[in-house]
Amino acid sequence: MFYFAYSLSLLFGLICVIIVITWNTCYRGGFAWDGTGKMFNWHPLCMVSWFVLYGNAILVYRLPFTWSSNKITLKLVHAALNLGALILAVIGLLAVFGFHNKMHIPNLYSIHSWVGFATVILFSLQWLLGFLSFLLPCAPLWVRAAYKDVHVFFGICFLAMTIAACLSGINEKLFFVLNAANSSTPYMKLPPEAYLANTLGVLLLCFSLTVAWMLCKCEWKRPSAHTSILNDAIEPLLGEI
Repeated sequence: MFYFAYSLSLLFGLICVIIVITWNTCYRGGFAWDGTGKMFNWHPLCMVSWFVLYGNAILVYRLPFTWSSNKITLKLVHAALNLGALILAVIGLLAVFGFHNKMHIPNLYSIHSWVGFATVILFSLQWLLGFLSFLLPCAPLWVRAAYKDVHVFFGICFLAMTIAACLSGINEKLFFVLNAANSSTPYMKLPPEAYLANTLGVLLLCFSLTVAWMLCKCEWKRPSAHTSILNDAIEPLLGEI
């Protein structure tokens, strides 16, 4: 069942990336870095790719074939995937801010922009605190133990925050481009572009729910996840005594 759910999440994620590329290539003119709408098109592609990569990053500890691996290796893989996701998010922000500034459009005025920007900022802080707490050998054990539950909690919160930003962003984009004065196909008539974008939103929701389900299944946790960090450190000492 785990491998079925994991394969389903990979399929949902791959289809989402393909759809967002198709949407911006076939209906929005493609991609460029020139301050035009083609520059903006990098924003949805980077953000959807960030979401998909992040979803896979938080599943690293759930993969059964990794349970026998050294935990530091899993931490490095988890951190590297999240760093890649963060880089995609930053590129996506640069694309939308660059487009807005070039076209003299205000920044950060919609609920989509507020939620999305807050998610990226908090995600950056989460990555930095995780790196300092779990990867640096100088971090005290009590700090790791105290921060672990917070790290896990916000990791799950980012799923909800990112899907909220994605869905509101898709809806906002469709209202802008399909309800424009020169548009002959308003959103309410559901032209092909609207069908494609709405499908993208539904599949992103399916991806997030599949990932959340895998995270909530206790029997799919890495066996050592039931042991606290302090116990991992103390037990060998007790054995020697």
